[in-house]
Amino acid sequence: MAKNSNIASVLAFEKKLVPSDGFMYGTVWDKRNEKEISLPLRLREKSVRGTISNRLKTTIKNDPVKLNTEVQKPNLQRIDSCALELDQDTLRLHFTLKVLSGVQKPSACNNKSFNDSFSTAAQAYMAKTGFVELARRYAANIANARFLWRNRIGARRIEVRVKALNHESQQWVFDAAQLSLREFNTNDDIDSLATAIAKVLSGKQEVLILEINAFALVGEAQEVYPSEELVLDKTNGKNKKSRILYHINDIAAIHSQKIGNALRTIDTWYPDYTTAGIGPIAVEPYGAVTNLGIAYRNPKNKADFYTLFDRFSTEKHLDSLNDEHYVMAVLVRGGVFGESGKE
Repeated sequence: MAKNSNIASVLAFEKKLVPSDGFMYGTVWDKRNEKEISLPLRLREKSVRGTISNRLKTTIKNDPVKLNTEVQKPNLQRIDSCALELDQDTLRLHFTLKVLSGVQKPSACNNKSFNDSFSTAAQAYMAKTGFVELARRYAANIANARFLWRNRIGARRIEVRVKALNHESQQWVFDAAQLSLREFNTNDDIDSLATAIAKVLSGKQEVLILEINAFALVGEAQEVYPSEELVLDKTNGKNKKSRILYHINDIAAIHSQKIGNALRTIDTWYPDYTTAGIGPIAVEPYGAVTNLGIAYRNPKNKADFYTLFDRFSTEKHLDSLNDEHYVMAVLVRGGVFGESGKE
């Protein structure tokens, strides 16, 4: 199949929401704002003897003797874990977020006519919306502490403190436990933070750097959850760990990619939103939700990014403003979107 000559074969956009890795500390809720008692959390190694719990062959599970023999085998594991100390009841997650302008300008594009038409369409979107809706959703995901992931579950209290490092007077405090993960609640503080983000995304300001500290009251000595590393070497060995957690200079941490995924979990515009029952999904070209094994934006439904982007960038009318929100959100995410001549 020949490539579409109207679309650039070399096309890339740099991401405009750039989070750092998240560093994990242990502290005490009543003194959570005293940084001197906030101590880095270290990983611990455990050796555990588990039970056999995987699916067994029919010949084994239907034979009581063979089953008893199988379950007596030790399931030995070496794993990383992370927990608060005995005198700590609160997890503190610290990271920074850089918001950049210039989404209307590809970082690489080898088709001038396409570049011109896209730029015109993007600037029209910016003039029409001011990036207010997307910024409100990003701000809500900061305020509700979605980026804590599993650490958010069961926390008795959650507080998020945000400071604009290049605007000393701008600070926000959110009671994250009172904010929904399924709806993008708004209040004066969320709107104020959204305004600061929208100002950059719409090009009125070049950059915004936010310092974010989230506090989760989880209980004394409770386990907390850094990112888990992807183990590419699948070979078995006595000294190999079955779970490896992420750390930076011995400080437990959450991947910047995982934080970024949480911040861009704003897509409620996909076709099955009302029936899927899972709420917002992360902005992705095909609406991929990997833990469910589903692509909610199937090209057959003409709801995927490339179908919409090709129309949007050549100044063809999209069916709804929500489609435009989605296209621009993918560009804020960044990526390589050129069309290859190969099929």
